[in-house]
Amino acid sequence: MRRPANRRRAEGPVMGRMMARFRDGGSFEVAMVALALAYLFVFATVPMLYTMLMSVQKIDMFTLGSLARPFVGLRNYAHVLAMPVAWRVATNTAIFVFLSVFFQLVIGLALAIYFRQSFPGAATLRGLFLAGWVMPALVVGAIWRWLLAGDFGVVNYLLNSLGLIKGHIFWISDPHVALYSLVIANVWLGIPFNMLLLSVGLAAIPEDVYEAAALDGAGPIQRFLFVTVPMMRATLGAVLSLSIIFTLQQYDLVAALTQGGPSNASNVAQYWSWQLSFETYDIAGGSVVAVLMILVVILVAILYVGSTRFEQQA
Repeated sequence: MRRPANRRRAEGPVMGRMMARFRDGGSFEVAMVALALAYLFVFATVPMLYTMLMSVQKIDMFTLGSLARPFVGLRNYAHVLAMPVAWRVATNTAIFVFLSVFFQLVIGLALAIYFRQSFPGAATLRGLFLAGWVMPALVVGAIWRWLLAGDFGVVNYLLNSLGLIKGHIFWISDPHVALYSLVIANVWLGIPFNMLLLSVGLAAIPEDVYEAAALDGAGPIQRFLFVTVPMMRATLGAVLSLSIIFTLQQYDLVAALTQGGPSNASNVAQYWSWQLSFETYDIAGGSVVAVLMILVVILVAILYVGSTRFEQQA
């Protein structure tokens, strides 16, 4: 069907103005923002909303492909929280996140300060640290499973050689230490990321501030406590927030290293959510755990946005 001539004449200038704005860059920026929003909506918002929906519905294998399922409200939440393993998983997750983030931050900051010094080979050593960051968590977990092996692992050999232990520690199969083997591997995996961001924060501190503090008689520890830490407060907040989020999403590392065992001694929320959903087919229960984790991540993300806003205003 042919459009009326007067309509074609009206659309011509409109399309011309749109193309002109696109060539000038104005519409291009709008298009890029629209694409980013569309991406977030399709790949983040829709799965999150669907998970929330499943957490308040009764789901079985016959209704898995349908949205019209019985609404049960918060009964799924009560069911999951009443499970005997729930509080053990919650405690394990809190210990895993706290220890991982603490040691990643402390060691990452120490390495960032160390590599701020100028010495031969500093750039090469810093690059070697960053090489570990690009390794997939699944591969890191497999490597640490070999290193922490009870009978022939390198870690046990080194500790025995240094006289720190006698015999063997069964890092993976001993329920008293299995969770800490996860912490060790995750700390190793997260240190380069922390070091990289903290190095950027350190580089933003003017050198004359340290020189003025030194002239006032401040020693290295005083300069760290009263110059470095206050001026990196926003960076430390951002690194802390991102480390918590990245640790909460460490599913691959758990799957490769301990699979939550033995007897849930090293099970954490992200892996338990997968177990409920795909091992016992309690899809609603797995969705409940995922939603609770989403709430924690949203809270941490709010803190992260607040810290970056403070950094922009500083």
